[in-house]
Amino acid sequence: MGVERAVTRWYVQYQRLLGEIEGLERALAEQEPREAQPAGGGQEREQLLARLEEARERLRRLGPCPKPMMG
Repeated sequence: MGVERAVTRWYVQYQRLLGEIEGLERALAEQEPREAQPAGGGQEREQLLARLEEARERLRRLGPCPKPMMG
């Protein structure tokens, strides 16, 4: 049961990180048309990029699944 728990925990973390990355990428894509507005838009974009890089790094550190889910 310990291995099953580890796989389940990994999968939940993996899905959560993928969702976070997808949301940040969507937010960045929505900012593209508003980039012409100079009222602090650049700073917000930099914060989103920093959060995106951090999420990608956490996904990389998560590594592969501890054991195949089926088999």
